[in-house]
Amino acid sequence: MKNQDKKLVIKERFRYSTDTVIDKPFNWKQMWRLLSYLKPYSKKLLPLAFLAVIVSAVVRLTAPILIGKYTLDHAIKNNDMNLLTILVITIAGLYVLSYLANTFRIKWMNMLGQNVIYDLRKDLFTHVQSLSHRFFDQRSAGSILVRIMNDINSLQELFTSGVINLLMDFFLLIGVVVLLFTLSPELTLAILVIVPLMFFISTSLRKKIRRSWQTVRLKQSKLNSHLNESIQGIRVTQSFTQETENIEFFDGVNTENFQSWKNATRRNAMFTPMVEMTNAIGTAILLWFGATLISSGSITIGTFVSFAFYLGMFWEPISRLGQVYNQLLIGMASSERIFEYMDEKPIVAEAKDPIYLKNMEGKIDFESVEFAYDETRKALNQISLSIDAGQTVALVGLTGSGKTTIANLISRFYDATAGEVKIDGINIKELSIEDLRSKISVVLQDTFIFSGTILDNIRFGRPTASDEEVMEAAKAVGTDDFIQQLSNGYLTEVEERGNVLSVGERQLISFARALLANPTIIILDEATASIDTETEIKIQKALKTLLKGRTAIMIAHRLSTIREADNIIVLDHGNIMEQGNHEQLMDRRGIYYGLVKAQFNMLDVG
Repeated sequence: MKNQDKKLVIKERFRYSTDTVIDKPFNWKQMWRLLSYLKPYSKKLLPLAFLAVIVSAVVRLTAPILIGKYTLDHAIKNNDMNLLTILVITIAGLYVLSYLANTFRIKWMNMLGQNVIYDLRKDLFTHVQSLSHRFFDQRSAGSILVRIMNDINSLQELFTSGVINLLMDFFLLIGVVVLLFTLSPELTLAILVIVPLMFFISTSLRKKIRRSWQTVRLKQSKLNSHLNESIQGIRVTQSFTQETENIEFFDGVNTENFQSWKNATRRNAMFTPMVEMTNAIGTAILLWFGATLISSGSITIGTFVSFAFYLGMFWEPISRLGQVYNQLLIGMASSERIFEYMDEKPIVAEAKDPIYLKNMEGKIDFESVEFAYDETRKALNQISLSIDAGQTVALVGLTGSGKTTIANLISRFYDATAGEVKIDGINIKELSIEDLRSKISVVLQDTFIFSGTILDNIRFGRPTASDEEVMEAAKAVGTDDFIQQLSNGYLTEVEERGNVLSVGERQLISFARALLANPTIIILDEATASIDTETEIKIQKALKTLLKGRTAIMIAHRLSTIREADNIIVLDHGNIMEQGNHEQLMDRRGIYYGLVKAQFNMLDVG
């Protein structure tokens, strides 16, 4: 492929994403929803922090009056050393008090902010865990990770300093304006005439800044998604020598992320110079008009000094309010993405008054069931079948025939688009989802191994199981043999996905995990497809233990593993074509017979 063609492919790949910029006006209702996470701490941490803010603000508002009017106009002018000493001690004491108040304010606000971030992340993760499989089908793991980590992290500054600074600066601003008018209404009006211009300019920046931060979140999501995909698929990348193309694609994503940050920070940076320019103009007015007022005797030098202090304090909270507003814009961009997920409703919803089956027998019925993953792709067509409690049923057919879809409907990972799925005669939609799934174990072809020990991975089937119960389950399915040969036995640490284990070893662990869960219904979805012949013999022995007394649904391409099934259902494009036991279907010489012969011929040729 030519370099130009490669770039076009990379560009096209980069163009597609499940995330989009959410273009909505600034939503104060949503911002209050975000700030509602402060409510649990409104009885202790928030009042303490607010008290510290009040103390600090009062000190700051009091000191300039003492320095200007009282120290200069009274103590120094009248050469009153006693008053001067009292004022110096008082001012020093006030600044010490302000220092202590600020120290505790920062401490309490950091505690408050971290608690809020913890609660928000916990709520989002908990909600995502409850969402249906279709939600995860439509989104990459990386984009979900960005919302749970990056978007919530971006709110940290807002909660640790922004909210309380907003209160403090608002209080300071009101106090300063009142004192400025008290000291000299004429000088105050002369200086404040430029404030409306500043607010007009800052308001015009608002939408652009908010849109920029939304774009930053989107580009971060793409970057994180690609990183996750690249790490997970590194073996495929190296196998097909696509490292260069992958690096070029990453460079494109990284460049987009870099540019979005540049645009956002550039627009953010426009606010501070604007405040500083306004401050410079205000200072010039103060010096010129203030000197005129002093010359005419309208104000004293002490009043002028106090006024200068307060004017500096006036621009300071305005500048910080601009920063807080920027934090609010960043928070708004992130909160839109967070609450988009929070407001996502599970397609598979819990019944209002769910039924709990204390003693599930495991009888399964499909009554005219239809299912489609989308409008153009129907996976099941009017399927009707009955599986008795304790029966082992095998589902066979070509890829896309509907085998896994049936298994997904039994576990209620999806809901049928028509017809009813029943367990023990009760519509599956009326059962408690958690209770239902606790009585079903699913063993997949691609077994997921979590970071941790072998013991922990097997115990995942039943977290309350003792070490002895875990080991008994492992022995029952023949897993104990290879575990004992590992460096630390059951306490051997394995990384995510268990790459240090062979495919067969991971599969044996999944069997032990399923047995430990002690399910009523067990689903084996291509569970023996990647296992060698020697391991398959162990699995066949383990299956007798695993399936005993349980309703079992086996999905298999390797037909030798299902010969003993009570009933074999042959599917084709979402329709049941044949069913019966192995001997009956072989005698019929239909589709199943053809599949067996074709597989036998392949093995014979091999």
